[in-house]
Amino acid sequence: MSCPLLSSWLGKPGDGNLGTSRLSPGFLQGVSVYREQERAFSVGDRVQLTAPLPDLKLANREQATVEGIGQDGRISLKMDGGREVELDSVKNPHLDHGYAVTSHSSQGQTADRVLIHADTELGAKDLLNNRMAYVAVSRGAYDAQIFTNDREKLGAALGHDVSHSSAHAPEMKPEQKQERAVTPQREIAPKQEQGEDFGLGL
Repeated sequence: MSCPLLSSWLGKPGDGNLGTSRLSPGFLQGVSVYREQERAFSVGDRVQLTAPLPDLKLANREQATVEGIGQDGRISLKMDGGREVELDSVKNPHLDHGYAVTSHSSQGQTADRVLIHADTELGAKDLLNNRMAYVAVSRGAYDAQIFTNDREKLGAALGHDVSHSSAHAPEMKPEQKQERAVTPQREIAPKQEQGEDFGLGL
């Protein structure tokens, strides 16, 4: 992890100052903790920001295409919204490849085709649920394919409801919850008139 402020405050290995420290959350305001990793980009690459850039009015996880790379390390990007921006890669190192994104960061985006990785043995079981499935599948305008390690467990994993109950919501009986879990909610995409069809590969 790279955080010069924390390193200077907590100490460095071998200086005798390392140990248990209490850290006030207010102290860390405006501090970014991240792991530096080298990335190689080329013209035409899809990239995404991994931190917001308020001075350029760019949000975290916005995506773009690399249009040019200067000798001085400046990168010219064409944002998905159409804007053209130039980043100094030394001052703004929070850039990563944008070919694969999480379902959470894909909200509000659309692609012609989406490929979804759904690992039923995933350590954080709450990440694979009905909301993730809906968001991921509904990003594809024409096609969505799900790739999984266990076809038998996939339905149960994607049917996992993580909704929080409202203070005004009536309590559901167990049989109502079971009925709700197995009843299809609605068709995700209607058949296309131009000979294209919605596909879901398992």
